[in-house]
This record gives sequence, C-alpha cells and structure tokens, in this order.
Amino acid sequence: MDQHDRPSRATEAFFGRRRGKTMRPLQAAALESGFGLYRLDLNAEPPLDLRSLFEAEVSAVRLEIGFGGGEHLLHRATEQPSTGFIGVEPFVNGMAKMMMAVSNRPLANLRVHDDDATRLLDWLPRASLDGIDLLYPDPWPKKKHWKRRFVSPVNLDRFARVLKPGASFRFASDIDTYVNWTLQHCRAHAAFRWQASEAADWHRPYDGWPGTRYEAKAVREGRRPAYLTFVRA
Repeated sequence: MDQHDRPSRATEAFFGRRRGKTMRPLQAAALESGFGLYRLDLNAEPPLDLRSLFEAEVSAVRLEIGFGGGEHLLHRATEQPSTGFIGVEPFVNGMAKMMMAVSNRPLANLRVHDDDATRLLDWLPRASLDGIDLLYPDPWPKKKHWKRRFVSPVNLDRFARVLKPGASFRFASDIDTYVNWTLQHCRAHAAFRWQASEAADWHRPYDGWPGTRYEAKAVREGRRPAYLTFVRA
C-alpha cells in the first residue's frame, strides 16, 4: 500500500454523536454478535481484491457512508446479492439497528465499519470501489460549521483514490446549501464529472430508490430532495 499519497490523519472528518439512548439487551447482543461476523478489521492489511472480504461471491464492491438506520443499505444489499456492500456508521444506535436486522436475515454480501469513514477510506486499496453513496449526511447548516461537512477537497481526494475509473459517487440531500456546496466542490475537482442531461435529473430519485426515513421527514417538512451522481474520470 502506498502511504505517501494519502491525506494526513489530522483531517479526521467525523464530528457527530456516537451514542444515543441506552440500547436494549437484545440490541446490545445483536451488536456484539454482528460485529463478530460483519465488522472490518482495519488493523489487518487490506486485501488486494476487496471481493475476498465477503462470504458471497460478488462481482463489485460499493461503500455507503453514514447509513443511519440502514434502510437503504439493507434494501440494496438484499436486492443485489452479487454486489458486496460496505456500510459505515459511527452512531452506535444506528449500527445496532442494522445488526438487529441482519441477525434475523443474514447477508453474505455485507461488511461494516463503526468508526470515522476517513479511516476506512485511507485503509482501502487504490481503485478498489465500484461506487460510493453519501445519502443525507449531516448538513452542518451553520456557516461556521461548514468546514465539518464530509464533502471537502481532501475527502474528494480520498474518493478519487479508492474509486475505479468510471465508478460513481452518489450524493443525496434535502438541504439546498449542501447540494450547492457538493456541486461546486465536485465540479472543481478534476477527478469527477457530474452526470446530468436535463434540469430535472437532480430531483429524480435513483433507479430502485427505496427512500429513507430522513427523506420522508424532509418531504413532510416541505423540502425537496436532490440526487446527484458524479463519475470518476
């Protein structure tokens, strides 16, 4: 692994809460047993081929950063058994919800990481991912906190390093300032090309989109979601 072209660890990007309300015993048990099956060990050397991380035979590997309660990730992993999915969620209650779901319906094409996504991105081999999803991330709406937004030049450099040429970075949000922020940052980055052929494209959900609870809340409150897709050049 080439360590010289990776960002400094001083650029850690996770600022959100890690814990919420106390977990129930069943949730705690599912979390412990689920980690034994699905959690990635970042102290080990990453495999040259990420497909070997999964029990299932997979032909592609995608990453979802900040999966929340896991609705989208579970839907995609169930719908696409020949694709390996890595899900990142530092918030322990969200991870516990996911581990409860897979304790009832195991997924051989799933792995998870419960810490800062930048640690995982720096661990992954170059050009190893077929896609990255960042869906309804914390918008940090106050201008003084915008520097905490996950979309940033240094994290786009991380994305560019681990995405294969032609792979996609998908971003969804209901916060106009963050949508505009992401468009500006990605269009300023040489590695990414925005995929939109008409004005309505960015308000059209992705194919097979199951929706999320964050999206439902946004619609109830009168905010219109946007769905952006960028391709790694």
